[in-house]
Amino acid sequence: MDRPPSIWGDRHDEEVGPHGSGGAQPGAAGPRRCRPGRCRRRPATAVAADPSAPGAHAAGYVDTTVSAAGRSFSARIYYPATTAGSGQPVATGRFPVIAFGHGFLQGVSKYYSTISHLATWGFIVVAPTSQGGFSPDHSAFADDLNAALTWAVAQDTTSGSRFAGHVSVDRLGLSGHSMGGGASILAAARNPKVVTVANLAAAETNPSAKTAAATLTIPVRLIGGDRDTIAGVADHQRPIYTAKPPAKQLRIITGGFHCGFMDSGSLFCDSGSISRATQLTLSRRLLTEWFLRHLAGDTTYDDAVWGPPAQNDPQVTFEGVR
Repeated sequence: MDRPPSIWGDRHDEEVGPHGSGGAQPGAAGPRRCRPGRCRRRPATAVAADPSAPGAHAAGYVDTTVSAAGRSFSARIYYPATTAGSGQPVATGRFPVIAFGHGFLQGVSKYYSTISHLATWGFIVVAPTSQGGFSPDHSAFADDLNAALTWAVAQDTTSGSRFAGHVSVDRLGLSGHSMGGGASILAAARNPKVVTVANLAAAETNPSAKTAAATLTIPVRLIGGDRDTIAGVADHQRPIYTAKPPAKQLRIITGGFHCGFMDSGSLFCDSGSISRATQLTLSRRLLTEWFLRHLAGDTTYDDAVWGPPAQNDPQVTFEGVR
């Protein structure tokens, strides 16, 4: 895939002297200004671009019918595009695919800002609209998420498809919110082609996402909010986290709430101590950096995901085993 640009640190001129870089003996006060003919460039240090900000691509989208693996459903697809908007051409390159599952009784439109954000960072995101009623089948929803991935892979070699030649067929991920987050765990346990999972306020499902998590060895990041009164951390994300072998993370947004992962609230929603805008910014960053590191394979984000910036984040608590 086309990786998003990095922000590069400053380059510094330094004098090359008899004792190497800096032109000074060990213990000297500091590097001297270089003189003509005695300069060389220190290599720049790569700094990961901020994944909470939009990425380098425009976000295109289409609404389509997905038919694969014996299943058929409508879906909204966001993807890296040449220009933002409906039906625009796909940007140059091959891109990983993420299937995203909506929450219980929540339309896919509640997540447009998050999944379009992922598209700007070079991901094709397929969001099935299935299982939207009062009696959803969690197992069937997991199968729909996997069918979305199967469909996307097939598009890479389908003549006339806008995605032909644009799919990184070996880089498949799963995500979702609440019921869709739990279903993403179920789907991963059934699909050996899935590389990683990152989800939002994942809820326990029937069959059990906790039981499914115990079979997963791929990296998984569970993101929750400590003010969630609908699928709270203690009863939902933590049991899934505890059951799962490494590599795994549990990241809890301080003041975050269940409906804060959506673009707007709905009936019976909870509330938190931070604004929806703040929570959405944090959750987009947490999803994007994880998928850049563990789905796109961009090691520039290793420190942001596993190192001190993650472990000492004042807004999001860290638990993880690599």
